[in-house]
Amino acid sequence: MKQQIIISGKGGQGVLFVTRLLAEAGMEMGLDVLTAETHGMAMRGGTVISHVKIGSFKSPLIRKGLADTGLFLTHSNVAIHAGYLKPDGSCVVNTDRAGAYKAVDATAYAKEIGSLLVTNLVLLGYAVSQGTLFCNEAVMKKVIKEASNPRFADLNLRGFERGLQL
Repeated sequence: MKQQIIISGKGGQGVLFVTRLLAEAGMEMGLDVLTAETHGMAMRGGTVISHVKIGSFKSPLIRKGLADTGLFLTHSNVAIHAGYLKPDGSCVVNTDRAGAYKAVDATAYAKEIGSLLVTNLVLLGYAVSQGTLFCNEAVMKKVIKEASNPRFADLNLRGFERGLQL
């Protein structure tokens, strides 16, 4: 199993939490995992990209044109980071706009749940349901339960499960 994934968004959207969940899912499955965040960590609202490599790799950074999957928490970052994707890579975008990607309005579904804090988990659930990621629903649910702050575990699972239903 080898997969290279980028997660792109704005500071405060949960890019690093999704990165952690993917890394922990890989470890739960007994796979080698490398991660790196490369931009914008210091500024809330600034552009953020994170890299996750599943399988045997030597460097945590993904070169442009080599990512198998991109998870975009904001549509505006597609223009900035889509160049990391392979020509046949899978692109999952939080948007209500149609395009050359898998679109899901994760923000609207998070609002339905009652918290914008789970937008990232709705997007993650949708990506898992589409088969664009290396892990399955059961592994990710286990990891979400274990990695979440106990106060938010149920809310996080609701967000993830909503994404699975789409």
